[in-house]
Amino acid sequence: MSSTALARQVVAALIEAGVTEIVIAPGSRNAPLSFAAFDAAAAGLVRLHTRIDERTAGFLALGLSRNHRRAAVICTSGTGVANLHPAILEAAHADVDLVVVTADRPARMRGTSANQTTDQVGVFGPLVETQDATGLLELMTTGPVHVNVPLEEPLVPEGRWTPDVIPGEPVRHLRAAVHVTIPNGPRTVVVAGDDAGPPARMLAERAGWPLLAEPSSGSRTGENAIRAYRLLLGTDLGDRVERVVVCGHPTLSRPVSRLLARADVHVIDTPAYGVWHERPFPVTERLPVVPTVAQPDDPAWLEEWHAADRSVSRQLDALLAAEPELTPHEVAGAVARAFEEGALLVVGASSPIRDLDLMVPRYRVGARRKVLANRGLAGIDGTISTAIGAALARPDSTRSLALMGDVTFLHDSNGLVIGPGEPMPDLTIVVVNDDGGSIFSMLEQGASEYAEQHERLFGTPHGVDLASLCAATRTPHLRVTSLPELEQALASPNGGIEVIEAVVRRDNRRALDERIRSLRP
Repeated sequence: MSSTALARQVVAALIEAGVTEIVIAPGSRNAPLSFAAFDAAAAGLVRLHTRIDERTAGFLALGLSRNHRRAAVICTSGTGVANLHPAILEAAHADVDLVVVTADRPARMRGTSANQTTDQVGVFGPLVETQDATGLLELMTTGPVHVNVPLEEPLVPEGRWTPDVIPGEPVRHLRAAVHVTIPNGPRTVVVAGDDAGPPARMLAERAGWPLLAEPSSGSRTGENAIRAYRLLLGTDLGDRVERVVVCGHPTLSRPVSRLLARADVHVIDTPAYGVWHERPFPVTERLPVVPTVAQPDDPAWLEEWHAADRSVSRQLDALLAAEPELTPHEVAGAVARAFEEGALLVVGASSPIRDLDLMVPRYRVGARRKVLANRGLAGIDGTISTAIGAALARPDSTRSLALMGDVTFLHDSNGLVIGPGEPMPDLTIVVVNDDGGSIFSMLEQGASEYAEQHERLFGTPHGVDLASLCAATRTPHLRVTSLPELEQALASPNGGIEVIEAVVRRDNRRALDERIRSLRP
């Protein structure tokens, strides 16, 4: 079979498997696939995106797929393939239906010193399924899949392709069709990690239990959500917890990790996503679904949490308001308030998502706010590209927001390199710039005895002028240093992709964090 025919067969299989978005990183060996994707886009079967950087392309496809638009990313052979590894690893651990299509040299060249030739079969390791495009493809799967396509010359087609393909629907992730009821009794909290979804909230509300929900859980709505739960777990309330129902993928909080590791706590586990389902903490009981209860529990337990939450939240707001300069928590709070109903918020790793966790208000149930974060492996890779992809996948024209730190922003600044004519969303990227990695100052390596080494090894000041960096890609940029300036900027979007740089201090971050953690009801 010619390379042109094989490439068209692969693209047709993608469309039949529900792929509606194709991201291309240009190359010579993947030219047949690129031509076929172009013709499919011209026929209205897919939307086409082009990026010059494979890592950016991979995370753009990941963001599209995370927001219910199954995407495929296509790249050439050699090191370009390896640059897709971070995105496909995140997809594997987050159970995202991403398709990675890699062009390869013919099989007869493997094991030789031919240009751009390495062993691409299974290059992503045992966590990602690899399929050989010379045989029958099975793409009606959940989670990521790698399709490796060996292509012979000639690599350009003769004439255009008119695809005769019926678009398919991707396989849906279905919950078990069973109902499980658990008894009332022990003092219980519901922990909702990343992608836990509404069932965690519904259980907490039905039972009358406190809901400890991360921002990207999809559960941080309603009256049972406890805003300052991370702080309250360090008080008598946390010590008195007897049972925890775990939903989703908890990743943010050491207090939650310590709670789940306690020998005196009964841990009820519900199905987790991703390639590894085993929990890193002792599990007392496993259930096939998020359970329910026959009747509400004693309301006194929840009211204790509510009273303590109100007290600590008021103290936290007062503490931050008294600070003479803009704090990262205030930046997160401003973004949370600007987050409209029906809108999208993509949050970067490290400090911003933890700051947001302390500042998110109780949103109304059913308001369709969607918070996404790459918490499968919780890396800082590709956050700008993920946000652009997720925003492009929105079904309407609502403005999207992204919140990230300066190191995360710099790590994916190539995500702003977007050619003319490419699809562009309305996306406001808020960058909390403290000139380095502040999260490390709050961990063990930030202690005073390591002060001599800390700034060089972990603080990593970079001194980058973000305005100049944005100017290089013609991305609108605004620098703010106060909360009123930030709120005004968030209230006046320009349209398209824009960057708001919120400048904060890093040298006082550890002390500020210690003061916050010392708050008590």
